[in-house]
Amino acid sequence: MPDFLYHLLRFAPAQMEFSRRAGAGTVQNLNADIVKSLPIPLPSREEQQRIVSVLDKFDALVNDLSFGLPAEIEARRQQYEHYRDRLRSFREAV
Repeated sequence: MPDFLYHLLRFAPAQMEFSRRAGAGTVQNLNADIVKSLPIPLPSREEQQRIVSVLDKFDALVNDLSFGLPAEIEARRQQYEHYRDRLRSFREAV
């Protein structure tokens, strides 16, 4: 699956391996042969789809301000209202 490969190649260990194999110097040369030589774990297609789904949702939650941040603000607002209401109904012990 192309999306699985996309996430896998963005993963830190793959990036570190690319850096190691590209060589030292001012301009690092990362060519197709280096990319092709990287061993890639290949789980079943269903597992790849599950991994892609989880990573896509996580990416959206972290990076999409119209999705993650408003949901978090709404959750904190509801939490605040819950505890505010509980404090208002609190009776002092005599």
